[in-house]
Amino acid sequence: MLFQVAGQGTRPTFFEMAAAQQLPASLRAALTYSIGVLALRRPFLHKLLDYEDEFFSLLMLVLETHSLRNTDASFSESLYGLRRRAVRIKVKMDDAKLKTSDGIQHSGLEKRQKVLSVVFMVVLPYLKSKLNSVYNKEREARLQASLWGPGAERFGDADYFDDGGGSLVSDGTLETETSVRTRLSRKIQKIIFACYPWVHASCEGLSFTYQLLYLLDATGFYSVGLHALGIHVCRATGQELMDNSSRISKIRSRERDRLHGPPWLQKLQGALLSRAYAMLDYAQTGLIAAVFIFKMMEWWYQSAEERMSAPTVYPPPPPPPPPQVAKEGIPLPPDKTICPLCSQKRANPSVVTASGFVFCYACIFKYISQYKRCPVTLIPASVEQIRRLFHDV
Repeated sequence: MLFQVAGQGTRPTFFEMAAAQQLPASLRAALTYSIGVLALRRPFLHKLLDYEDEFFSLLMLVLETHSLRNTDASFSESLYGLRRRAVRIKVKMDDAKLKTSDGIQHSGLEKRQKVLSVVFMVVLPYLKSKLNSVYNKEREARLQASLWGPGAERFGDADYFDDGGGSLVSDGTLETETSVRTRLSRKIQKIIFACYPWVHASCEGLSFTYQLLYLLDATGFYSVGLHALGIHVCRATGQELMDNSSRISKIRSRERDRLHGPPWLQKLQGALLSRAYAMLDYAQTGLIAAVFIFKMMEWWYQSAEERMSAPTVYPPPPPPPPPQVAKEGIPLPPDKTICPLCSQKRANPSVVTASGFVFCYACIFKYISQYKRCPVTLIPASVEQIRRLFHDV
């Protein structure tokens, strides 16, 4: 079986489809980097980075809608001279041989297919990004709970520097503030944490399967989304590329003819419409230039040896489990702000690096100087392993 690597007919190669699919990710990286650099001098641009998913999804919504309306292709596909065509399978009957053969006919996209294409290209990636964010937050919370215990409070959840006898917010107040909405939110987060890995793995597996079948020329659909919509991506013919500009002009002229009102209002609306179209064209050209410049900078600042011998970056390993409290050691008090040695609220909190437990500085210094060990775990320690904590967590 031969791999489909050369361009033949109207069927795009695997590499053309892969390049078109990866272009939005490169565009997002280029925009994020550019906005991050500009935000150093214009701090208000940090708000765009805070809402990066929403900003990029809105931008792609405008670009994809505009591109599908004018060229019957996505933004990235139109840059590679590709077009989307609806698939109609026509069954032909041969009476002489009593055999049937399927013929595939392509036609223009329907309005429903254009709308669903925008959903698959913009809405679903946005939802996936949000689910991934919720999953990562839940995973970090569970990791911290496994490190500090299920009832541990993170820094900022309680006031450890208050002169009073406890935290700033009492347990009774916390219970009253636990609303139905909070409990429902926690349940939804747990469901997402349990289901998201399987959903993500299934989507990636389907995507890989379709891409492999497309590479082997076993299917005409590059992704499960295109298969669900009944759309083939085809190369645009030379005549189609030449007729595209005239088609866009006709569409825009028809929209100008639909304007109603007095002549001066129609003239004003026409001018605003022309300006909006010009801004869209300039934005499309500018985004292409941004991706090109970003890729050139990425290549320029990375040598050939680094590209060839760059090590694989693995996620950091999980932290080790907390040390166990020794049977003969001093038990830990229920209140985490209390020193286990003096049973008072900690003063000058200091940690023993050998075990990680926190005490008053005077108490732990005196104990280690005498016994040369941690009072809770009985792990050998010295006074050089005492560290002052400026944030008592």
